Order: sequence, then structure tokens, then C-alpha cells
Amino acid sequence: MGSQSRREFEQVALVHLDALYRAALSMTHEEKEAEDLVQETYLKAYRFFHQFERGTNCKAWLFKILRNTYINKYRKKSKEPAMVDFQQVENLYTEENSDWERNIHTDESALKFLVSDDVQRALAALPPEFRLVVIMADMEDFSYKEIAEILSCPIGTVMSRLHRGRRLLQRELLGYARKFGYLKR
Repeated sequence: MGSQSRREFEQVALVHLDALYRAALSMTHEEKEAEDLVQETYLKAYRFFHQFERGTNCKAWLFKILRNTYINKYRKKSKEPAMVDFQQVENLYTEENSDWERNIHTDESALKFLVSDDVQRALAALPPEFRLVVIMADMEDFSYKEIAEILSCPIGTVMSRLHRGRRLLQRELLGYARKFGYLKR
């Protein structure tokens, strides 16, 4: 790739890094995996940037690569045997680390800066097919058509998943909305 193409890639693709990371984190629930997924997505996008149609939505193109990469990694991972972190298991049996739970790394969500813990928990509790559509529509401002293209499904499916995902969130966050005065009791 020449320097002109590299500059163009940096200008049109790298501006979506944060959005891709948020989506990857919602898919993987682990910072390191999300970082790896985004890195692999950008590597593929860079390698195949010559196939990107100038003038189209680069963010949607990147999200499609992200989704496909995630699906391929998930399929591969589901066929691998489960791995155990020896250090975490070892800590379970040592007396000086009886508070081992405090040492286990919990996933930090990029959503922390955008929404409260209650909303983060409600989003995380959504089934993945609803969560991703809700995030893409309500946080990343993708249109139904763009989401349908990214997910390779009909627009009607996107609309249905978005409606159902929002309804599940609404039920989950009813107490939160009342507590903070968004709804009257």
C-alpha cells in the first residue's frame, strides 16, 4: 500500500477506533479480547483497503469486518479445549490469598464513561443479538439499513431485534428510571 493509500486509510478508518472498541467489548466482555479483536479487524481492513468502495460508509464496513472476525474467532474458540489460568487456581489454595476474589481482573467497560453501572449491567444482560443491535443503533447511530448490512440480515430482523432489545432494557431499567426521577412512581 502506498503512502497516499495509507494516509487515506488513517483518515477514514482510524477515526472509528473507539466505536469499534466499544462494540468489541460488548461482544467479548473482556478488555484484552476486545483489543485483540479490534487489532485484527484493523489489520484485515488495512490489508483489504483496496476493496473498500470510496464514498461509502467506512464505519459500517469496519463493523462488518469486526462482526465477521468475532464470529470466526468464536467458532474457532468453541472448538478448543477450555484453558485454566494456573495462577488464579493456585490462589484458591493458598491461605495468604484467601481474598483471591479481589485479585481477579474484572472487565472494565468502555461504556462506563457513557452510562451508569445499572445501565451497563442491563445492557450486558441482553442476549448478544439484541445487545449489538441496540448499541449500533442507539450509541453508534447506525441506520437500520447499515446495521442490516453489517449483520447480514434483513432490515425487518434489525427492527425486531432493536424493538425487543429496547423492551428488555426498559423492563430491566424500570426501577432505575423511577429511582432517578425519569418516571413518576
